Amino acid sequence: MPLDRKPVTQRKILFVCVENSNRSQMAEAFARLLSAGRFEAASAGSRPSGRVNPKAIVSMAEIGYDLSAHQSKGLGDLDRGPYAAVVTMGCGDACPAVAAERRIDWQIPDPRDLPPDQFRKVRDLIRDQVAKLLAELG
Repeated sequence: MPLDRKPVTQRKILFVCVENSNRSQMAEAFARLLSAGRFEAASAGSRPSGRVNPKAIVSMAEIGYDLSAHQSKGLGDLDRGPYAAVVTMGCGDACPAVAAERRIDWQIPDPRDLPPDQFRKVRDLIRDQVAKLLAELG
């Protein structure tokens, strides 16, 4: 008689910012790149802009990631969890409850109106934070 096994489910991480056009989009991309399939990454906005910022697309293209296929979306467009981690980046009280093992708030400035060199610094800060998070989650 075969053993009954529970299906293995991939752990999920959600990144949330206000517009889902810059920070959370880049964090989702880095989680996909750096986790090597160990985690499913998603992003959303508390007040989504409906578009991914062209500056974010260019910035990620510089490191070989095509962000142009991403869509800006709201929290209502996503699975409600549970997530291994939900990371907020500036949405504060506007973020509704989402089931998560761990909640983290990163104080990362919105790069929307920054010049390219400063935008890249925020991109790199996000990359470093995502790498640290993935290491902590295992």
